Amino acid sequence: MRSLIRFAPGAALLLATAFAQPRAGMRNMPMYDPATETTLTGTVDSVQQFPGACCRGYQSGTHVTVKTDAGPTEVHLGPTTFLTKHELSFAKGDKIEVTGSKVKSGDTSFVIAREVKKGDKTVTLRDKAGKPEWSGGPGRPGGPPMQ
Repeated sequence: MRSLIRFAPGAALLLATAFAQPRAGMRNMPMYDPATETTLTGTVDSVQQFPGACCRGYQSGTHVTVKTDAGPTEVHLGPTTFLTKHELSFAKGDKIEVTGSKVKSGDTSFVIAREVKKGDKTVTLRDKAGKPEWSGGPGRPGGPPMQ
């Protein structure tokens, strides 16, 4: 019984530390920063799906490269299933407008999209603070209803 009492606090600390660690692919991922929010308009140059690289609990994430007057910009949109649910898809040549946070990871700059417009359709991906709409929470898909 004494050995169990000695073991329990150490085990609890070990478990708490393990569950507090970010997912392997997300450790160095920059966060959305409303202070760096920008809007860009351009044409989709390429579309990439990254299996297992996005957004806890989702199978893949969608990124697009947008050709703008200032040059190409990589845009991280969100889970492919979230975009599909909102009937939003992208192909080379599509004209889009993206509002999001310009961030840097190492030597690479990209935009984490908050809102994307394609034609007459606008989809909000994150709230103004950057919290993903797919992450659950009051009034969000997968979250509890608003009180």
